[in-house]
Amino acid sequence: MDEKGHGKGLHTIICEGTVFEGSVFVPHNLRINGTFTGKIETSEEIVIGPSGVIKADIKAKSAIVGGQIVGNLMVEDRIELESKSSLIGDLKAKDLVINEGAVFHGNCSMNNGIEDKV
Repeated sequence: MDEKGHGKGLHTIICEGTVFEGSVFVPHNLRINGTFTGKIETSEEIVIGPSGVIKADIKAKSAIVGGQIVGNLMVEDRIELESKSSLIGDLKAKDLVINEGAVFHGNCSMNNGIEDKV
């Protein structure tokens, strides 16, 4: 563990065929290839694999989406929607990449670190 209590190199994986309902907080990287319903929070990166089906609001440092999400996605840094992914919900990020073929239905809010002046 590092000085902040985070495990370096640690990952939590919810494998294809696994069905999970509830809330989860993970202090390291999280990969979901199965089905998840509920609420997700990680202080690091979340990866939704191509077989991942998520019905949840997600908070993370960054996200790579290859599967399907129905819910809101809020990250500190970067979201990448891969070519066969879909996101039905709002997203908030500093950087956003939407690859050709990805589906996104919702509102997008991007913060580039500059405060809005009144």
